[in-house]
Amino acid sequence: MTIADPAELRPVMTVDEVNAFLDDAYPQLNEGLRAYHAVEIRPGGCTVRLDAAERHLRPGNTVSGPSLFTLADIGGYVCALSHIGPEAFAVTTNLNINFMRKAEAGAVDGLCRILKLGKNLMVFDVAITGGLSGELIAHATGTYSLPPHRK
Repeated sequence: MTIADPAELRPVMTVDEVNAFLDDAYPQLNEGLRAYHAVEIRPGGCTVRLDAAERHLRPGNTVSGPSLFTLADIGGYVCALSHIGPEAFAVTTNLNINFMRKAEAGAVDGLCRILKLGKNLMVFDVAITGGLSGELIAHATGTYSLPPHRK
């Protein structure tokens, strides 16, 4: 597999711009509390974070699968936004996730990278890590459909 060369991919939005866009275009994501947010934008990728609290947990102080899945999806969206600009109509066309170990409440990071950025599609993967050891919690791959008439 050929992975996109980060040197060829230049972000066009900052972390603050992406977070402001998410707040404006997707207010239901955090419902007034910023749990999901971008923490780093870099050429060819980004890091997103879930500050997992009570509403993200299932019994046993375990972050729920749907919350981790959302983090992976937000990671793909932030990769797309940060590299093509503020396009609300970039949409998920595929997302697969493999869960490897439990995640506990607190900061859970999604380390995202763009594998391919084309005219119509962006393929990405996300390594979800957490805890003091930074162990791999889950790994996801996905594809975003990009708007045909981008700004």
